[in-house]
Amino acid sequence: MIYVDPKILDRVNQWLTPFFDKKTQHDIKEMIAYDPEGLEDSFYKNLEFGTGGMRGIMGLGDNRINKYTLGKNTQGLSNYLKKKFPHKEIKVAIAYDCRHNSKEFAKIVADVFSANGIKVFLFSELRPTPELSFAVKYLDCQAGIVLTASHNPPEYNGYKVYWEDGGQLVPPQDGEIIAEINSLNYEDIQFEASEGLIQYIATEVDEAFAKASIENGTFNTSKEAKDNLKIVFTSLHGTSITIVPKVLEQAGYKNVLIVEKQAAPDGDFPTVKSPNPEEPAALKMALELAEKETADIVIGTDPDCDRLGIAVRNDKNEMVLLNGNQTMVLMTHFLLEQWKKAGKLNGNQFVASTIVSTPMVKKVAEHFNVKYMEGLTGFKWIAKMIKDHPQLKFIGGGEESFGYLVGDFVRDKDAVTATLLACEIAAQKKHAGSSMFQYLNEIYNTYGNYREHLISITKKGKKGAEEISAIMKTLRENPFKEIAGSKVIRMDDVSKSETTDFIMQETLSLNLPKSNVLLYYTEDGSKIAARPSGTEPKIKFYISVNTSEKDNFEEILQKKIDAIAAQLNVS
Repeated sequence: MIYVDPKILDRVNQWLTPFFDKKTQHDIKEMIAYDPEGLEDSFYKNLEFGTGGMRGIMGLGDNRINKYTLGKNTQGLSNYLKKKFPHKEIKVAIAYDCRHNSKEFAKIVADVFSANGIKVFLFSELRPTPELSFAVKYLDCQAGIVLTASHNPPEYNGYKVYWEDGGQLVPPQDGEIIAEINSLNYEDIQFEASEGLIQYIATEVDEAFAKASIENGTFNTSKEAKDNLKIVFTSLHGTSITIVPKVLEQAGYKNVLIVEKQAAPDGDFPTVKSPNPEEPAALKMALELAEKETADIVIGTDPDCDRLGIAVRNDKNEMVLLNGNQTMVLMTHFLLEQWKKAGKLNGNQFVASTIVSTPMVKKVAEHFNVKYMEGLTGFKWIAKMIKDHPQLKFIGGGEESFGYLVGDFVRDKDAVTATLLACEIAAQKKHAGSSMFQYLNEIYNTYGNYREHLISITKKGKKGAEEISAIMKTLRENPFKEIAGSKVIRMDDVSKSETTDFIMQETLSLNLPKSNVLLYYTEDGSKIAARPSGTEPKIKFYISVNTSEKDNFEEILQKKIDAIAAQLNVS
């Protein structure tokens, strides 16, 4: 006889009641009989909102993305919206990406909203996540949903929630909505659609979004410079193919080569192991095309088009990949230069980044006398900064995970406008006899040589979650005294909103919302952050090192990174 934990069996039995369709009941009985381990992982907890909303493997159970978990979340959100906007016509925008079941899930979500008397604007075809953020404000909605799992493997899908400002949910609102969801039974879900409340969106939002993207992402680049830039672009089988080529063309970039084998949207992502532009292998086909055609720049976006990876030619005319921190520094510096040239910097602007990203952005902002703000991981915190400081104009900001936002017309990372901005930088620098790579080196020479490195360890399932928890517990209770031979001078425990100064031997409050993140700062200027991912079964270590040395700095920085990685006992 196969043993199943009674607590899990109680949760399973709820799914065997008549409310659930017959196929669901049949498949769950099969799992009970033949896959108790899979049953445990599918039911041992509810999927939760993380840094990017609710994301998980598609399948049966409370811990999976399916009709019922999406329906329950949407019912809870519907109830919450009615409480928050009791005397308004409530409107919600819904978009979806290229993943398996995304279109079907989007319609289920639309049905539940409409069954609750809420007006729905549903994109008729797949669209990028930043366009959904834009659409929320453009269509005067109170909320928005996008069905996406970003760059996760094909078996994943997800549900990201946006509020009326176009930004993702932040505390305490996310907690209030979770409480509303948790108060429901599955039987409370209203699935019967009111079709008259569902309006399909075709191209009208596309045109407004493209116009805003061009207004925010172009900076007086000459026609000659644009014509002389050869671009290779890949959508990695995702949504960006629906709009990025159009935006580039409308902005005047005609010399764009598309990786055709990766142009068709496909939830299996057949040409890549992972559709993540953070992974060098994802841009392999684009780099091959760039070499064949002697292109100047390669740009690839993830499936929902909020992240971008960039490759440019170095001083040896070889294609090299930029990491997210380098891209962020380049874009921020260029934007601030452009604003300064236009005489628009008057002290009422700011740029933003996150606690696990390069400290270099702060140094750049200080150089231009522009305010710098720093938040937790996730662009929802940058969106909150924009919302909380209406007296300040947001110029741009990013995070190490290959995301960037230009201006405030979108309130999430936006690979459409960032792609355009990257082309502006490359075109202007090439026209001036320089390059993007040389521009980056000039910035390093000005502010110091910084290098960052990410170590990401996957720990799947219930056991994996326990292992990640144990790692964080050890790092928290037995903090490092030295890291790679350099004394630890400060540790931030964001879960307690505390910072400990080991030199002064005092602990002070930290002006950040609580989150399961630890940061170590060393005497030589290194920074190491440890953080479990909010959307993936991973623990991540973010390493930042720097040196003022001009000679052999690459070797110096790499030795520092290797020593830190060795001490963390990870690779």
